[in-house]
Amino acid sequence: MLARKILVVEDEKIQASNIRKSLQRLGYSVPEITNSGEEAIKKVAETSPHLVLIDICLAGEIDGEQVADIIRNHFRVPVLYLTEHSEYTYLHKHRLSEPFSYITKPFIERDLYIAVEMALYKHQLEKKLQEEKQKLAAIINSMGCAVIATYTNGCIQMMNPVAEKLTGWKQDEAFGKDLVEVVSLVDKNVEEAIKNLARSVMEGGEALNLQENCMLIAKDGTKIPIEDHVAPIKDNNGNITGTVLVFQEISKRKQTEAQLLRNAFYDGLTELPNRVLFLDRLRQAFERSKRRSDYYFAVLFVDLDGFKQINDRFGHIIGDDFLIEVARRLESCLRSGDTVARFGGDEFTVLLEDIKDVNDPTNVAKRIQDALKIPLNLKGHLIFTTASIGIALSCSRYEDPAALIRDADIAMYRAKQQGKARYTIF
Repeated sequence: MLARKILVVEDEKIQASNIRKSLQRLGYSVPEITNSGEEAIKKVAETSPHLVLIDICLAGEIDGEQVADIIRNHFRVPVLYLTEHSEYTYLHKHRLSEPFSYITKPFIERDLYIAVEMALYKHQLEKKLQEEKQKLAAIINSMGCAVIATYTNGCIQMMNPVAEKLTGWKQDEAFGKDLVEVVSLVDKNVEEAIKNLARSVMEGGEALNLQENCMLIAKDGTKIPIEDHVAPIKDNNGNITGTVLVFQEISKRKQTEAQLLRNAFYDGLTELPNRVLFLDRLRQAFERSKRRSDYYFAVLFVDLDGFKQINDRFGHIIGDDFLIEVARRLESCLRSGDTVARFGGDEFTVLLEDIKDVNDPTNVAKRIQDALKIPLNLKGHLIFTTASIGIALSCSRYEDPAALIRDADIAMYRAKQQGKARYTIF
């Protein structure tokens, strides 16, 4: 094993020579001795020693402390100070407050050996710790999630690039700020601010999941849906030393969920509610009628007359455009609280809620027929259509939505049998 190199920086020649001899007897290599700070920096660059033993009160333009800073920060070489007892008394509150950072003169070889070995060991530990920190930082910075760590007071200690991007804050400007100042969260459902989660976690000692519909308000005011959790950071003894907030943007997932939900309840062609959603709203109307004795509603079953001939003559593309245009006209005939749905093919259903009497649904039926009398201009083709409409009114004998729809359908077929382009009440 090669002897570890030590550079001695001492401006008293006799003392420097004695230190060199002592180090060599202890098994260290001392290829260089220098008496100035400038020369010491040069020698460190040239020889790459394992340790620099330097007089803290070095004479010259650059004192021992300044030289030590340069050597540690630029060359990552450990420094062991040499100091007199009188110097130690004055400087103890400054550089010499760290353990194993100095040795007082005069000293015996045993003390010198212990000081050097401890300085080297301490440097190795610090180097290993720094490498672990860099490795951990690299892992955190490469994560696809935003990561923010806080101190025990709830103020920000660090944040990774994803967190910087989502919040709009840089780590340097966010450092030391309260978490709620940088990570402003609101509950989208109630539009209320969410309290400092870091403090809640430290008080409870357990991880917390972000609330449903949690919205991050970025620095520029952008609202970003996020999810994940906040957890306490604990040391080996179980003491909480801070918290870590991990979250990710879920805008795309929310859009996908919304689209899936829309696909489940809305017709893909006309964008009207589909059969499933219509039946659900009809069931809700039944429930309201049970709670209110003065609540009445009606279902209209609308079937387009001659749609098959339109498809056969003009093709399915024109047929689809025709259904889309009919859907818009049906919507224009209703109040905002009513529902029109595509029940299937060229069949549409209408739910009229909170009606007064039979005149309300018949007036809507008339409006629908008047709206459909106006010819549709589709890709240069003028297309005329009519509709047969069946009406069923809510009453005590109906116990489920299916029966009401069935009777509206029966009434619609009666309208067709009577010559089409008309409405019939069941």
